[in-house]
Amino acid sequence: MVAFGKKLKERQIEEWQRYYINYKLMKKRVKQYAQQIEVGAQDRRHVLKDFSRMLDDQIEKIVLFLLEQQGILASRIAKLGEKHSALQAQPDISQISVLREAYKAVGQDLLKLLFFVEMNAIGLRKILKKFDKRFGYRFTDYYVKTRANHPYSQLQQVFKHVGIGAVVGALSRNLHELQDRQGSYLSIYDQPALPLQDPIVDSIKAAVDRLTNSTNFLNFLAQHALIMQEELPSPIDEQVDDQRYHFMSLLLNLANTFLYMVNTYIIVPTADDYSMSLGAAATVCGVVIGAMAVAQVFSSVYFSAWSNRSYFKPLVFSSVVLFLGNTLYALAYDLNSIWILLIGRLFCGLGSARAVNRRYISDCVPLKIRMQASAGFVSASALGMACGPALAGLLQTNFKIYKLTINQDTLPGWVMAAAWLMYLVWLWISFREPARETAQNPTPQTSNTETVKNDALEEGLKRPLLVSSEDKQEEEDGDQEFEGSEESSEESRQPATSIRSAYRLLTPSVKVQLLIYFMLKYAMEILLSESSVVTTYYFGWSTSSVAIFLACLGLTVLPVNIIVGSYISNMFEDRQILLASEIMVCIGILLSFHIIIPYTVVQYVSSGLIMFVSAEVLEGVNLSLLSRVMSSRLSRGTYNGGLLSTEAGTLARVVADGTITAAGFLGQSRLLNVTLLPSLLICVVSIVATCFTYNSLY
Repeated sequence: MVAFGKKLKERQIEEWQRYYINYKLMKKRVKQYAQQIEVGAQDRRHVLKDFSRMLDDQIEKIVLFLLEQQGILASRIAKLGEKHSALQAQPDISQISVLREAYKAVGQDLLKLLFFVEMNAIGLRKILKKFDKRFGYRFTDYYVKTRANHPYSQLQQVFKHVGIGAVVGALSRNLHELQDRQGSYLSIYDQPALPLQDPIVDSIKAAVDRLTNSTNFLNFLAQHALIMQEELPSPIDEQVDDQRYHFMSLLLNLANTFLYMVNTYIIVPTADDYSMSLGAAATVCGVVIGAMAVAQVFSSVYFSAWSNRSYFKPLVFSSVVLFLGNTLYALAYDLNSIWILLIGRLFCGLGSARAVNRRYISDCVPLKIRMQASAGFVSASALGMACGPALAGLLQTNFKIYKLTINQDTLPGWVMAAAWLMYLVWLWISFREPARETAQNPTPQTSNTETVKNDALEEGLKRPLLVSSEDKQEEEDGDQEFEGSEESSEESRQPATSIRSAYRLLTPSVKVQLLIYFMLKYAMEILLSESSVVTTYYFGWSTSSVAIFLACLGLTVLPVNIIVGSYISNMFEDRQILLASEIMVCIGILLSFHIIIPYTVVQYVSSGLIMFVSAEVLEGVNLSLLSRVMSSRLSRGTYNGGLLSTEAGTLARVVADGTITAAGFLGQSRLLNVTLLPSLLICVVSIVATCFTYNSLY
C-alpha cells in the first residue's frame, strides 16, 4: 500500500491538523520499542504500558475535538430549527430554499467531521496492526476490549460514532421535512418508507455506515469470500461502482456460484457406483470427483485474468463448458467409457467461474452493499454444497429414452446439463456487461479497494501539504521495515503480476494460515469424497442414506457461522478460536480411525460431524484473519488473495481425491485408516506451525 502516513498528511483538513492522530510519531515509537527490547533496555511490560498511555492521549485529543465540533454543529442546527419553526407558521418558498441550503452546508461540515473520524479510526487500526506485527496479536485484543467495554470509553467515540447519530438524525429529519411534497411537510418518523431524496443525506448515511467497526454475523460471513478492501476512500471509484452495478447481473453471478457447488457435490453419493458400472474400482471415485478440482487449478487463473477485460464472456464460456462436461458425464454410461466420464468432469472443472463471481462483487458492487453481496456469495456456496447431495438422493430412477440410460448415475449429469442450459439462456437475456474505465479517467483502477466519499467534500479536502524529501524517505523506509516486500510507494500501488510475485508478498503468518486452509480443505474432502465407499463397506448404506448424511453436513454451514460470527468471536480472540478449532479437527480425525473395536455408525457420524463443523469454524476464522493481514497489493489484479486461497483449497482437494484412489489399491478394508493418516499429519503440522508462528511474536 502507499504509505498511510503520507496519505494522512495529504488528506488532512488543514485547519484541523493538530487534532489528527500523530501516526508518524507512534510509528517511530514502535520502532524505538523494538530496538530497546532487542538490546535489553526495556521490558515488554513497560512497553505495553507506555504505548497504551500514548494511545489513550491520542484518542482523548481526537475525542475532545470531536465533541467540540459536534456541539458547534448542534448549535447551528438548533438556530436553523428556530427559523424552520417560523417558516412552518408562515411559509415562504424563497426562504425555504435558503434554509435547505443552510442545512446542506451543515451537512457538508458534518461530512468533513465524519471523514476526520474515519481517517483517525484507520490510523488507530493501522498503528495497532503495526504494533501487533512486531510484538504479537494480544495487544490489540487487550487494548480494544479494555477500552471499548469501559463505561467511560473514549474509543467508542471513534469506532462507534457515539453522539454523531443524534446530529445525523436532526439534520436528516429537517432536510426531509423541507423537501417539496406538494405543500405537505411529512416526517421521517410518520412515513419512514418515503425516500430521502437529498444526496447529502445519502452521503452522510454511507459515511456513518463505514465508521461501524463491530463483529457481526453478516460481516463474519462476508469475510469468507476473501474480498479485501483498502481503507482509504476515493469518491471517483464509488461513482463508477454505482454506474456499473446491475442487480440482475449480481444475481446471475450468485446463481453461477450456487450451480457450480451443486455440480461439484451432486455426484459424490453415486461416484463409486458409477465407477464400478464402468469396470473400475469403487475407489476410482476419488479421481472422478477430483478431476474437477484438477481442472479448476488452471481455470481459476485464466478466468481471473479474463475478468480483467470482461465478465459476460467468461460466464458464457463457463456455462457452455459445464453443459458439455455434464453431457459427457451422463453419456459415459452408455458409451461404457471411464475416460469419457473423466473428460466430462475435467470439462466441468474448466468451467469454474468462481474467480469471475468473486471479481464481479469486488469490482462492480457498490461498497454500501458489498458486504451483503460477499455474504451472499458464501451463502450460495454453502447452499449449493448442501443441495448437491440432497438432489442426488432424490434422483433414484431407472429407465431408457431411446438408447440413453437414465438412472441414479447418469441423471445428475443430465439434470446439471439442463440447469446450465437454462442458466445460459437467462444469462444471455439478462446480464449487463459493466462499463470499463476509459482513458478519460486516468485514476488507476483499484476495483475492490476503495470506500465512499462525497464529491464536494473531496474538493475541500484535497489540499496536499508539502512533504520534505527526508519525511518522504522516512515514510517509505518505515513501510519497508514493516511491510517487507514493498520497496517504494510507487511500486506498492501495483498488484502482483504472477503467482511467484504474489507468494513473495506473503508474510510467515499468512503462509501458516494458507497451510491451515489447505489442511481443512484436505480433511473435508477426504470425509466427503470417500463417504460413499466407506459407508457402503462398513454399514451397507444406500445412495439415499449417503445423500442425506452429506446434505445434513452441508446444512450445518450457515448455523455454525451464525453462532461463531454472532457470539463466539465476540467472547474469544480469533487466534484462540483458530487454535481450538484446529485441535477439534484433529480430535475428529483421531475419532474416525477404525482400531480393533467394531466400526459403528455412531462413531463414524459423530467423528465426521466434529471434523466437519470444526473445519467450518476454522475456515471462517482463518479467512477472517487472512482478510485483515494479507498485503493490500493482493486485493486487486489477476493474482489476488482470493485466487491464492482458491488455489490452496483446490490443490488440497486434488491431493485428497488422489489419496483416496491411491489408497484403494490397498483394499477397501484399509481405505479409511490410510486416507486419515495424511489428514492427521497435516493437521498436527498446522497446529505446531500455528503455535510456533504466534508465540514467536511475543
